[in-house]
Amino acid sequence: MTAHVPTLVVGAGISGLVCAYELRKAGIDAQVVESTAIPGGVIRSERREGYLLEFGPQSFNATSALLNLWPELHIDDQLLPAPANAPRYVLVKGTLRPVPLSPPAFMASSLFSPVTKLRVVRDILGRSTPPQSNESVAAFTRRKFSRELLDKLVGPFVSGIYAGDPEKLSLRSAFPQLYEAEKSAGSVIRGLLFSARKRSASAEKSTLQTFREGNQTLIQALAANLGSNLRCGVTAQRVRLTTASRDTPILEVTLLANGRGEVLTTHRLIIATPTQQAATLLRDVDAQFESALSAIAYAPVAVVSLGYPKSAIHHSLEGFGFLVPRSSGLRVLGTVWNSSLFPNRAPDGHVLLTSFVGGATDPSAVSLAESEIVSIVHRELASVLGISQPPSFSHVQAWQRAIPQYNLGHTEHISQLDHMQRKYQAIRLIGNYLRGPALGACVEQALTIAQEAIKRDHAT
Repeated sequence: MTAHVPTLVVGAGISGLVCAYELRKAGIDAQVVESTAIPGGVIRSERREGYLLEFGPQSFNATSALLNLWPELHIDDQLLPAPANAPRYVLVKGTLRPVPLSPPAFMASSLFSPVTKLRVVRDILGRSTPPQSNESVAAFTRRKFSRELLDKLVGPFVSGIYAGDPEKLSLRSAFPQLYEAEKSAGSVIRGLLFSARKRSASAEKSTLQTFREGNQTLIQALAANLGSNLRCGVTAQRVRLTTASRDTPILEVTLLANGRGEVLTTHRLIIATPTQQAATLLRDVDAQFESALSAIAYAPVAVVSLGYPKSAIHHSLEGFGFLVPRSSGLRVLGTVWNSSLFPNRAPDGHVLLTSFVGGATDPSAVSLAESEIVSIVHRELASVLGISQPPSFSHVQAWQRAIPQYNLGHTEHISQLDHMQRKYQAIRLIGNYLRGPALGACVEQALTIAQEAIKRDHAT
């Protein structure tokens, strides 16, 4: 006998959980299936030997949508803000240099040459128009500013956000605010300053946060709220459109649970998986879904957590951490000083440093043996931070498909997916490959899709 679920959400990462939570809050019967044993996707926190590890994102920027969610889930009392204005560093010629985070600080910094500063002034005072064709982040930075800015600042930040290759990342897709700033104001900096003033007038300033026991606190709160409506260890294998009526479409979803096949029907299917799984799931509905989803690449990343006695490090570790230009020759993309940002991340007298290796520019690094990855990261950190002994604790979490790449052509792939969702109104896609990889962006998109469904149900 085939069971019926009014709304089925496939995937219990942050997008799927938030979407189902919002639907059920509005009285819509939504159920979630997740193929792995635990929900959360790459958001995982675990305490080991006194260290609190984050296997995925180390923290998040608190958007207005997130700020509204915390009290609803009763976890607002567990929030931890990062120190205000914690300095960030970039490695230049073997030395950590503070990153200037404002135009005045940029102009006063010795990090950049007079030529680069002159190009910045020219942008502020002048006017330019972005090209009609899509432009990579690297091409944009060279056109508007300089190769130096690309190497020392933009490239490392691209590594920090996307683990991506600036020569391949699309400016319009990955950093639409930069494209829109130049398009609307004729100046990137004037446009960004205008947008910042508008945001500060209408919304609370975004701050870097986490929870006392890690980011998984959010996942646990959402999962507890869903209760038995969240089923882990259940794999969605196939979707078939059984009724093509525009008014009452019915989708048949084949599941595998505990080694046994199961079939559900639903009027609304929300797919919150990475693109590879979504493509496989929808191939029988329409090949165009599979084509567009399969075209989106991912960067592999290894998250490397190392613990040291504080006395073994000859650096103050005051700040957020540092990013590494690819021209440095190091394999570490960047390092977060977790125990400097938040309390109780390491045992007394110790520090926790989380580094990232791999990415689009060094994908083979993730496939190395864990011991080799630890050795590489320790060796490179030791040279930068003056570490005098091996780590007393280590953990490596390798993600072969960690972060979706908003490369050139991404806009076209998303447009095709938008077209397919208009064609098949019963199917919706959510996830970090659509409107931005940040936790806040995923939550906002999940809430938008949920509100769309709520309005449609109320209208009928």
